[in-house]
Amino acid sequence: MSTAIRIKLSIMMFLEFFIWGAWFVTLGTYLLHNLNASGTQVGVAFLTQSIGAIVAPFIVGLIADRYFSAQKILGVLHLAGALLLWRASSSPDFNSFYPNILTYMILYMPTLALVNSIAFRQMQNPQKEFAQVRVLGTLGWIVAGLTIGWLNWEQTNALQATFLMAAGAAALLGVFSFTLPATPPVKSGQSSSLGDLLGLEAIGMLKNRSYLIFFLASIAICIPLAFYYGFTNPFLNEVGMKGAAAIQSMGQVSELLFMLAIPLFFSKLGVKKMLAIGMGAWVLRYIFFAYGNGGDNYWMLIAGIVLHGVCYDFFFVTGQIYTDNLAGERFKSSAQGFITLATYGVGMLIGTLLSGDIFDKNTLTGGAHDWRMIWLIPAAIAAVVLVLFLLFFRERNAAVATDSTEAPVAYGEASAVAPG
Repeated sequence: MSTAIRIKLSIMMFLEFFIWGAWFVTLGTYLLHNLNASGTQVGVAFLTQSIGAIVAPFIVGLIADRYFSAQKILGVLHLAGALLLWRASSSPDFNSFYPNILTYMILYMPTLALVNSIAFRQMQNPQKEFAQVRVLGTLGWIVAGLTIGWLNWEQTNALQATFLMAAGAAALLGVFSFTLPATPPVKSGQSSSLGDLLGLEAIGMLKNRSYLIFFLASIAICIPLAFYYGFTNPFLNEVGMKGAAAIQSMGQVSELLFMLAIPLFFSKLGVKKMLAIGMGAWVLRYIFFAYGNGGDNYWMLIAGIVLHGVCYDFFFVTGQIYTDNLAGERFKSSAQGFITLATYGVGMLIGTLLSGDIFDKNTLTGGAHDWRMIWLIPAAIAAVVLVLFLLFFRERNAAVATDSTEAPVAYGEASAVAPG
């Protein structure tokens, strides 16, 4: 891969995740403060991610893989997305906002797979080259958060500007996509079943008892994950943290650092301990949030944010590696699609609806919230999942990679869905 292509792919990754991070982190705060939405409506808004994740295989599998070059579809989707984000920024209420953001996420989620496809097709050695390009995506997410904090949009009630910033970046990536290396369809003329598109041909992996336990734990742990996505930014702003979106970007820095260390942890700990540490970190994070505040326990808020690297990498990325190695060559792609459908589809769907309902039930007189109860509930859910996992999961059935050459491949596959 030439230097010029590497630079183009890096810019593509940076913009791809800058767009998402520019509005997604502060979405809950924007809906609650600017559109006077309820907690349930916030949950429904974040549910668009799950809907997009479920629809994405159809767009990529039926269109990108068969009829049009990936870079052209990427450009069209982002240009359409720029228009939808602009419309969302000017929506006066939730009812007019929601159709725009729902349509946007249905168009955006497939682009996560498309940018990976474009990148992989240009690489001679993806195991070594992909991580160097993909890391720019995490940097884009971080820069978006720092920009929001620097411009003080949260404190000045100007979060509608986040959608305009994201729209501008989407328009830029839309135009830039047409300059990316040609990535023609790879399955032209082939047909696929519904099961192929959703990764259901890998369902036979559930016959492995250990993988079944991991699969169910993955769905269950996404329920507390939804609390983090939907309500962390409103929580931090309500307890008085200045520049919350910028400080939240410390979580992505943590994610990046732990990502680089995953091969070492694998060789020392193995799959079961890695997954258990990841789930345990979710419990600890929510306890920190439950008892943290803007005064003497401010450090707990920071610790809860920084734990993001352990929460995300040790469970989700480790799970992707575990899935990749257990699937074998025939089912690698379908297995990744299957676990993605289960987590960001089913698990997040349950979690977003539950978190919104719990938020509403713990709203106090005057608009404040019983944040301790809001955070202790997902902590308890994560703790129950952890205990059941430790009791029933057996590592002996898994063929797990323990050298550093395996991790970057799984890193790329895991990051096809989200930065964490």
